[in-house]
Amino acid sequence: MTRVILIGYMGAGKTTVGKELAKALGVTFYDLDWYIETRHRKTVKQIFDEKGEEGFRRIERNMLHEVAEFENIVLSCGGGTPCFFDNMDYMNQQAPTVYLKAAPEVLHAHLKMGKGVRPLLLNKTHDEVAAFIEEQLRQRESFYAKARYTLDVNLMDNFEKIADTVAHLRNLLQL
Repeated sequence: MTRVILIGYMGAGKTTVGKELAKALGVTFYDLDWYIETRHRKTVKQIFDEKGEEGFRRIERNMLHEVAEFENIVLSCGGGTPCFFDNMDYMNQQAPTVYLKAAPEVLHAHLKMGKGVRPLLLNKTHDEVAAFIEEQLRQRESFYAKARYTLDVNLMDNFEKIADTVAHLRNLLQL
């Protein structure tokens, strides 16, 4: 039975690495936000708008407890998932956890390409987004640091480097 959980800030490449790792291992890939949206038939933004962050985080926790029980999966979690309730401790009990760590500048470069899709970044200027990322990373680092493994993903900017990252990750996890 294979189960791997990826965490890290938005834009770190959790979905990209997760899909490639799942393909290499012959298992199913799950993105927790997508799972929530499918189960609730609403976007994460709609849930945030209707229930607020606290309501969304309760749903997220419940869905994490559901999907993290599945066998033969790679699970990519939202950037805030490890930071609420006992989520990080629970994830560590369920599977090897991997923190995909990237510098604020790298995250900012990745996020500015998809700024309109990220509710937390809407209506922020370039400088405000940069400051927001740095502040959130400071707040979240202690949670991310609880992952069993940390993988530097700063240089993951083409398909070859993504493949190298996945190979390194497989070696790290002995999969």
